[in-house]
Order: sequence, then structure tokens, then C-alpha cells
Amino acid sequence: MKVLRTDDKYFKKIKGYPFAPIYTNISAEDGTEIRIHHIDEGPKDGPILLAMHGQPVWSYLYSKMIPILNNAGIRVIAPDLVGYGKSDKPSSRDDYSYQNQVDWMNQWLVKNDLYNLTFFGQDWGGLIGLRMIVDNDERFTKVSMGNTGLPYMPNTPSDVIKEVKKFRKSNIKLTPMSMAKEIRKMDSGKLHPALKFMYWQKFCWDTKNLPVGLLNSLMMEKRPKKVIRNHYILYSLGLEKLSPYINDLMRAYEAPYPSSEYKMGPRAMPSHVPIIPDQSLNAQKKAREFFNKTDKPFLSVFAGDDPVTNAMEKDVLNMVPNAISVPNIGGGHFFQWTKSKELSKVIIDFIKDKL
Repeated sequence: MKVLRTDDKYFKKIKGYPFAPIYTNISAEDGTEIRIHHIDEGPKDGPILLAMHGQPVWSYLYSKMIPILNNAGIRVIAPDLVGYGKSDKPSSRDDYSYQNQVDWMNQWLVKNDLYNLTFFGQDWGGLIGLRMIVDNDERFTKVSMGNTGLPYMPNTPSDVIKEVKKFRKSNIKLTPMSMAKEIRKMDSGKLHPALKFMYWQKFCWDTKNLPVGLLNSLMMEKRPKKVIRNHYILYSLGLEKLSPYINDLMRAYEAPYPSSEYKMGPRAMPSHVPIIPDQSLNAQKKAREFFNKTDKPFLSVFAGDDPVTNAMEKDVLNMVPNAISVPNIGGGHFFQWTKSKELSKVIIDFIKDKL
């Protein structure tokens, strides 16, 4: 396995992320050493929140929440998934899978000897983290999550599966705008969600120099369509450094990727979301059975205005009979950034048994 490591110099100009890096070495199945980064902020004797991010972000996503949580006496540990942020980045598509990410983060968890954790996960942070809880039950006391779930679709119609696979292999060219147009229809209920999510999967994989900064800006900021279009044109031409439209948020999310070869994680992982049956089917079933029977306090907090995950909330509540559900707080897919105060308050109240 070839592993790439982003030099620290690329993170020096990041604003709003003053946290000291902590590194843990784990081993891939073939023995390759992989370095995983995390931050550990707040009172060492406080209750611990393990906050996990998804794709295509990194622990920077929690940078606005961390001071709020720390001021409430909560210690926050936030890792970067392998392939993201300051963690190492395997360079081949075959290196990435749902199971590999779970195995790698399980190793990280055990090596850091973490116990008495309250979990919060969103996007892939939820898919991976919820499976980690199943594998390390004794290390977690409470579970919270939002804008994520444990997809399990063993009965997806064969014609849907064929259409998804055919679309992924097609020569259709997608732009951020054409992809987003289709993704916004995911919760319409008119089509199987796989037939819309496939646009995100294909766009991420086909775009070798995935515009990570622009994609996150689209989901976290309100910017004119003209600005988005013009920046993407410059980016596509390899002139992103000359773009007058780049801002601090975009720089922060491009920082982990000095060149396109570092972006295999964000490109590959969407195709591993088990929205059609794949090799993760049995593990997903086992995990769902665990949460159906768990007596751990469980919090469901969704944005409610995220078409990618709106339909997951009902599924989560069916999966976890003892879950506490709070009203949707808005903020779109990455509500850790757009609703940092509101989400922090809900999590603080959950940790302190005030819900």
C-alpha cells in the first residue's frame, strides 16, 4: 500500500483551528503503517465527546463547536478519518472500503485506550462510528448522531441495482451544479434514493481533482451561482490558486490535498455507502440488531433540511426504539458548521441529562 502524508506546512494558514495535533500509528491489513490524526481539547476530567466527521470534510468541521463544548466542561476528541485532514492518505482506490475504515478507526480507538465516551457522528462519521460502537460496546456510554444512519437495503430491486451500476460506468459528465440538482431530489419519494445518490457517487469518482473546497462552500455557505460557476471553471483549468473567489473555508478544506493524488479518500468513499446491497450487508444487519436492543441513551438530532439524509431520520428512530428525538434544527447537511451553537446546546444537554 502506498500512503501519502500531507506536510504540516499546508495547514499553517488555516484560520480558526488552533488545536495541537496528536498522532497514532495503526497498521493496515498488509502491515503498512498508517498515521491517524486527532485533537483532544477541553478539561481532562470532563465528560468526553468523540466527534467524528464525514466526507469530504475533516475535524476542522467541529472547530466552531469545540470552544462552546469546552466552555460547558466537555472534553472533545475529534479524529480525522484515514484519507482526510491531517491523517495519512492511502493512494489507491482499492485501499478504501467501509470495513477498512471501521477496522482502522477501531485500532485507533483501542490504541488511545478511550473509555466512557459519548459519541456524535454525522455523514460517514456516523456510518463508521456506529459500527465502532458495536465492536467496542464497553467504551461508549451514550450515542448521538444526525444527518447519517446505518443504511441497510437488502431488498433493493434488481432493476435499480442495474441502473446504478450502468450509470456509474457511463460517459455522462457531471458538474457540481448538475450533480447538486439531482441530489436535491433525493427525498422526493418518487424514486429509489440510490437513483439520486448515484450522481454524487459518480461525480466524486470521475472528478480526479475533486473541488473539495468548493463543494464544502456550496454546502456551508450561501454564495451566488455566478461565483460558484466562475471558480469551478478556473479550478477545472488548474488555475484555482488564481481564483479571486476562494475564501478561508475553501482553503481549509483544500489544505489536506496538495495535489489530486491525495484525494483518493474523498473520491472513493461515496461509492461505498451501502445504498444498494454490497459486501457490508451482514455487518450492517448485525449493527442494526445491536442498536435495536441497546439500552444506551441514544439521541437523534437531524437538520431536517438535508435532502441526502432526511429520510434516514425515520429509519434511525425505527432502528433504535429507545432513541430520544429532538426537533429538527436546520442548517443543511453540515450543520456542525451552520448551526454550531444550536447543535452544541443539544449535545451538551444530552451529555448532562437535561433532555
